[in-house]
Amino acid sequence: MGAADVVPGVSGGTVALVLGIYERLVASIKAGSSALGRMIRGDWPGMRRWLRQVDWGFLVPLLGGILLAVLSLARILESLLHDYPEEMAGAFAGLIAGSVVIAWRLVRRWHPLALAAAAGMAIAIFYGLGLREGTSDESVTQLADPALWAFFLAGAVAICAMILPGVSGSFLLVVLGMYGPVLEAVNERSIATLAVMAAGMILGLAFFSQLLSWALTHHHDTVVAGLIGLMAGSLRVLWPWPDGLDSTVLGRPDENMAGVVGLGVLGLAVVVLLGRLGSRVE
Repeated sequence: MGAADVVPGVSGGTVALVLGIYERLVASIKAGSSALGRMIRGDWPGMRRWLRQVDWGFLVPLLGGILLAVLSLARILESLLHDYPEEMAGAFAGLIAGSVVIAWRLVRRWHPLALAAAAGMAIAIFYGLGLREGTSDESVTQLADPALWAFFLAGAVAICAMILPGVSGSFLLVVLGMYGPVLEAVNERSIATLAVMAAGMILGLAFFSQLLSWALTHHHDTVVAGLIGLMAGSLRVLWPWPDGLDSTVLGRPDENMAGVVGLGVLGLAVVVLLGRLGSRVE
């Protein structure tokens, strides 16, 4: 799950589904977030009651494995992004395109509201990303010197993808322009920055998981359709050639096109295969 969470386009939730631990994970997250809510309200007996429902013997080793994978792979990915920006952008685009395919299958019925949510989100994100300026290779994946509050927000948003098979937390970091800075903070062991991000992850998972659970229960198809539009529109930010973020003009492919496209197709195939395995397990 940690390896999947580091790579944009691959969902840790999908891996949990493939391994048959998804429902157990969601149950522990829900119990933990409920305990935090009780603590904030000062309901200490209620907090202890919910904490006893958390499967600590399962959750602690799982989180340890995720953390170990993140620490191990972050430096490798940062080096690849620096040395092979076009190839990595192509691979990430393929991974996210595969996530679009997986999420498309999660929609039970494409009613007009779901179609409008998908189309509206895709257009808004595609246009919004076109307003970003940047001509350097690194601009594809990061903002320059983000403030601490940006790390808090990034943690709060990205962690919610853990409980959604088909949606990648790292992908959301790419959209926010925080993927590069987060990798750098992990590699440099920036304790203060990582602590702020961890606080955002805890609060985001505690509050958004409840909201997300309600939204998926009552408006499942519309929410998933909106996520599909988000992923489809955000492919603009991963256009492998730097001019892709210059106003609304997409740059032309160069001599690396064959390798970039090949990696994109490989990434798409990997995610679709994981999705099919997850569907069989489910």
